[in-house]
Amino acid sequence: MVLLEILGPIVGAITSFIASAGYVGIFGLMLLESALIPIPSEVIMPFSGFLVARGDMNVIGVILAGSIGNLAGSILTYYLGLKVGRAFVIKYGRYVLFKKHHLELTEQWFGRYGDRMSFVGRLLPGIRTYVSLPAGLGRTNFRKFVLYTFVGSLVWNTILTYAGIQLGSNWKNIDHYSIYLDIVAVVVIAAFVIWFIAKSKKVSRAVDS
Repeated sequence: MVLLEILGPIVGAITSFIASAGYVGIFGLMLLESALIPIPSEVIMPFSGFLVARGDMNVIGVILAGSIGNLAGSILTYYLGLKVGRAFVIKYGRYVLFKKHHLELTEQWFGRYGDRMSFVGRLLPGIRTYVSLPAGLGRTNFRKFVLYTFVGSLVWNTILTYAGIQLGSNWKNIDHYSIYLDIVAVVVIAAFVIWFIAKSKKVSRAVDS
């Protein structure tokens, strides 16, 4: 557990806060996680899943609290990008660990995948915290941004919460299963892309006919 050992004091603060504040704590932490504050959802949601397994919390409440928190934080970040502009982000982004190459990478992905990147980005560790910023900078359609962000957050938080439930008191071993979480995320992304392509082709044929 190299990651959690390094983040020991932070992990302790996160778990103590959730244990005392409950669903509001999950909401607040996940809001920050989506608002450029690199608080690991890989700690927040699995620990909450452990509390579900122990009978202290409800699984639906945990997933919704985390996902609504993600959405709220993402909307704040979206409007930040919309208001401050690219030059400001490049100049000051390093203070929240958001570097120029992060921005350029996500901008390339938004250029390639469009609004759908708001969904895909929620399933990519390391990207999920920052993906809403280039969405705002690029003036992504807000309604689609909200929809894709919330659905992506639901998927990711369900995966992490379920992992926490299954691991129980061993939830800190989540790092050992990170490869499996990544595989599940890739499968979900692939299924989404296939569905979207099939839908686009169906719409295209309908228009042509």
